[in-house]
Amino acid sequence: MLTVKASHLVKPAVKTPSGYMYLPENDQFMPITHATIIYIYKSQTVSDLSLSLITHILKTSLSKTLTIFHPLAGRLHLPSQSSRFQLNLNSAGALLLEAESTKKLEDFGDFCPTPQIRQLIPSVDYTRPIHEIPLLIVQLTKFKCGAVSLGLGFQHTVVDGRASIHFMSEWARISRGESPEYLPFLDRTVLTVGDDDEIKPGFELGRPPVLIDGPGPDEERGKETTVVLLKLTKDQIGKLRKTANQNQQKTGYDKGQPYFTRFEVVAAHMWRCMSIARRLNNEQTTRLRMQMDFRRQIDPPLPDKYFGNAMLIVTTDVTMKNLLLQGLGYVAGKVREGISKGTNEYVRSFLAHLRKIEDFNKMRYFHIVGTKQGDFQGNPNLSITSWIGLTKDGADFGWGKEIYMGPGLVGFDGKAFVFPRFADDDGSLMVALRLQKTHIDEFIRLFYENLSNMSRL
Repeated sequence: MLTVKASHLVKPAVKTPSGYMYLPENDQFMPITHATIIYIYKSQTVSDLSLSLITHILKTSLSKTLTIFHPLAGRLHLPSQSSRFQLNLNSAGALLLEAESTKKLEDFGDFCPTPQIRQLIPSVDYTRPIHEIPLLIVQLTKFKCGAVSLGLGFQHTVVDGRASIHFMSEWARISRGESPEYLPFLDRTVLTVGDDDEIKPGFELGRPPVLIDGPGPDEERGKETTVVLLKLTKDQIGKLRKTANQNQQKTGYDKGQPYFTRFEVVAAHMWRCMSIARRLNNEQTTRLRMQMDFRRQIDPPLPDKYFGNAMLIVTTDVTMKNLLLQGLGYVAGKVREGISKGTNEYVRSFLAHLRKIEDFNKMRYFHIVGTKQGDFQGNPNLSITSWIGLTKDGADFGWGKEIYMGPGLVGFDGKAFVFPRFADDDGSLMVALRLQKTHIDEFIRLFYENLSNMSRL
């Protein structure tokens, strides 16, 4: 049983700039829901602290942190006769809940982002007016065993994953009594796109493939899904890389090209296993959709601590026939092909494409299970968000580094997160994936059986 003991609206410690902040096109494109993260802490230090004392520490340090990252204390604002949000810098504050659970940490298993884990993050009623909803929501939960969790939601229209982790690092540093190390770059006008900016040849962002002679997207959306959390050890990832690189000549790349990365081979392995588990038609086209940080891809590059959204959508398509016949190296090459699209010209074309959208309200969507808004990205497609390399230091608020950090929600069929297993710090990776219930058991079987028989890859 979980009980919310108190609710706090935390505002910046000192007066911060007011007015309306410009949100560029790539902010407008993002989901209007909160991207969720869960941190788990288990140490003797945190066990010895009372819930009220931990809450006091977090409230005080959050208030100080919001003076630096003051946009997160504001609210979204949609002007009349417009479909483009602005950010109202009104210092309305972030929401912090303090809660107690009668459960022990062991009761949550591997922290797979199930509805049970979702209870550790504040819920949001998105039927409320958007200007009433906090951009940052936090829930501190203390368990019967003394461990604690921090469940957070960051309004995705305002910040991306890299910006969120930057915020968490500085909040933790301030909580430990230290000075902030890396200040955020808050000027979003650096991504202003003009009406005369052109969409360059080679840019594509069409609708995703749908099933051949199968149910339509609306019917597919309605099918029951479930979520799993899978681990790949360093040795298993090494086997995938070795296999992919051994048949690299099938990818169309020269042998002199760099070895495939961990992400490239894991994404390729997931794509093949998922497509087989879905029993796709041999002629079926399937798409891999990836979110790519373009802070360094755009020219001139954005400051590394740009605080906003700097995410680019890149895709790559392949037929089921080629997924089966060409081997892991070919599929890893297709993943690399998609990533390689993220050039400065492609980023500029992406922003120009968004600039020409007249009504964003028609395309905005929610990362909520069962939503019917926005393009359907599920069966036969895969959408992966990578958190590899996002953070190396964790978020130590003064009671030790987290034993786990991962997504609090995986929103739709075919959506996955790939992220390091922070507790081990041994080169292993975790995969959080949502898939239709009728496909999940076969996917898990293929995911691990193929690892023990690399000739099938």
